[in-house]
Amino acid sequence: MRIMIGVIDYKAGNIQSVKHALDFLKIEYTVADKPQDLKNVCRIMFPGVGNAAYAMAQIKKTGFDSFIKDRAGEGIPLLGICLGSQILFDYSEEDDTACLGLLAGTIKHFMNIPAFKTRLNEADSHKTHLKIPHMGWNDISYTENICPLFKNIAEHSDMYFVHSYVIQPDDESVICAYTDYGMHVPAAVHAKNIYACQFHPEKSGNTGLRILQNFAELRV
Repeated sequence: MRIMIGVIDYKAGNIQSVKHALDFLKIEYTVADKPQDLKNVCRIMFPGVGNAAYAMAQIKKTGFDSFIKDRAGEGIPLLGICLGSQILFDYSEEDDTACLGLLAGTIKHFMNIPAFKTRLNEADSHKTHLKIPHMGWNDISYTENICPLFKNIAEHSDMYFVHSYVIQPDDESVICAYTDYGMHVPAAVHAKNIYACQFHPEKSGNTGLRILQNFAELRV
């Protein structure tokens, strides 16, 4: 029997928040810490919080690294959330970590991005401080990369962010939404069947719940 959504539990994810959101939406799902337990799912959610190196070590230890790559290659919709969104790229500066490489790009600390450092200096001169991590509610703007995750969601809706590292794709056309935090910060990316949100949809109120509902309703 096919199950709607498989949620990967690699001991570095915000699993409880995701479960509460899916329960509220009455979306069928299963949570698993072994790849073989997700062989019959139609969609995969890959949440995460914390450290990239620890997360990648757990993913490799459990075999989820090859599982995620294989399922994504088969065209199954994949949604990365927060740290899970970052790990889909090639490399993270956090503890010099090689990631999954499903999307080309690097994850950089805010302070290693020239545009942010310039804006930070300007903000300091006006006694306005941009704190790291970027934490709290911030609104998003859309790009020309129309993403079905945002169906029936108004531009400039607020989402909840918590992060110190920033997605920097090699191909900026994969960015489908960004927010402003001293610079344009990629908030979501979309490339074929791969979706990723730097913010936490499961913690972003009714708008975030709509994103999860849209993910469940994607055509497969």
